[in-house]
Amino acid sequence: MCLAGAATAEPVKVGMITTLTGGGSGLGIDVRDGFMLAVKQAGNKDLEVVIEDDARKPDLAVQIADKMIQSEKVDILTGIIWSNLAMAVVPSTVAQGKFYISPNAGPSALAGKGCNANYFNAAFQNDNLHEGMGAYATKAGFKKSFIMAPNYPAGKDALTGYKRFYKGDLAGEVYTKLGQKDYAAEIAQIRASGADSVFVFLPGGMGIAFMKQYAQSGVDVPVMGPAFSFDQGILKAVGPTAVGVKNSSHWSKDLDNAANKAFVESFQAEYGRLPSLYAVQGFDTANLILSAMGKASVKDADAFRAALKAGDIASPRGSFKFGNNQHPIQTIYVREVIKEGDVYTNKIVGAALENHQDAYASDCKM
Repeated sequence: MCLAGAATAEPVKVGMITTLTGGGSGLGIDVRDGFMLAVKQAGNKDLEVVIEDDARKPDLAVQIADKMIQSEKVDILTGIIWSNLAMAVVPSTVAQGKFYISPNAGPSALAGKGCNANYFNAAFQNDNLHEGMGAYATKAGFKKSFIMAPNYPAGKDALTGYKRFYKGDLAGEVYTKLGQKDYAAEIAQIRASGADSVFVFLPGGMGIAFMKQYAQSGVDVPVMGPAFSFDQGILKAVGPTAVGVKNSSHWSKDLDNAANKAFVESFQAEYGRLPSLYAVQGFDTANLILSAMGKASVKDADAFRAALKAGDIASPRGSFKFGNNQHPIQTIYVREVIKEGDVYTNKIVGAALENHQDAYASDCKM
């Protein structure tokens, strides 16, 4: 195992473009904090990180990326949360010979035919967690799901992923506006649909708004979704209304491995809050870079690429490895929202999909 803090004579400059203000800022803050925790723990003075806020605006993200590549002379870009921003930034980044390592967004367009040797995803392919819930819904015996997601690339991947493993019928399929906060019309549709289950992918503030309004509506149909809709930031805001909700994740704070226990403890000590899956993804992204730095010069693209692809890190997720398209092959778990003392959090119920590879890898010719 390569030590993350191994010294190297070759400095590496990382540009982090992420969402730090406005809607969804909690996600970017968690990615940043997880990333910087790993950097602090490694103590590697040869790694420089430049951080800028994209405010969830694709045009701004493109401007920042151009500046970081042309003026800041970064070697690696990372940080983007939202798939529409990733689609605006990643292709031009890798075309210029720079590495992009995603700590979150995993659009299908970059996992299959659009894969690239300089693009790595340290999080997931967008469909993955939703596929896990589709498999769970089928196993749980649901026959008529109402499914809903925002109308952007990750939203489309989400519902595609759910339908790939869900074998029942659909009571409805709705795409909402990205950033939407009023779900009265959609809740009325759910009420009238005859659904026996509701699957929603509504990350950040969208999930908070929906869960509060759904609880107030009195609609008595069980809700489920990916961890993005029921992670720590959302649970803190919605509280008891989410208790009992099943959700899917590639990570949970109660995963029983030494790296996870150390990560959860150190993140809480550093930031005074529980980590989220976004924090884990930022943490792993930094450690992948640090691991590669200990093995190769970033100026030797082939060697550095090989070092990244080795995935030589102790991930809080447990087993970590890349598939041929440089997206993780990993287990997707089912979790349940619980109250633990005064904190709302998740516990693992079981595995939905073990050692799961995304559906687009076969279209990647690497």
